[in-house]
Amino acid sequence: MNIRPATTADAPRLIAIWEDSVRAAYHFLSEADIDFYRPYLLAGLVGGEVWVAEIGNQSAGFATLVGENVLAMLFVAPAFQRHGIGRGLIDHAQALKGPLTVTVNEQVDGNITFYEKCGFTITGRSETDDAGNPYPIVFMVQNR
Repeated sequence: MNIRPATTADAPRLIAIWEDSVRAAYHFLSEADIDFYRPYLLAGLVGGEVWVAEIGNQSAGFATLVGENVLAMLFVAPAFQRHGIGRGLIDHAQALKGPLTVTVNEQVDGNITFYEKCGFTITGRSETDDAGNPYPIVFMVQNR
């Protein structure tokens, strides 16, 4: 696996990874919800420090960092999940920024467990997401 900074040429593939990942794991979201959240994705891709994980010549996932140590987004294409891509991106981000913080959607199966295996612990919870929608989130911090 190679991890490199994203370029503007990566945008279509990163959007596709996000859409495929959301459709595969966020079963509670409708297509209208996905359309609602797409501008948040685009803002994160433009406003964050974006890292792309590649297997061969194919983009398999990406992470977006903001601020001093916030992991704002982590998405892995469904075909590449459970192959160490997410953990590799987290390890890369942690090497750059030190211990990370992340906001995790509680309703995605395995989400919290994955981050706990990567050294994160829960520090808080909200009944709504950042947009005020009724999708509970948990706040986590990395203890490494």
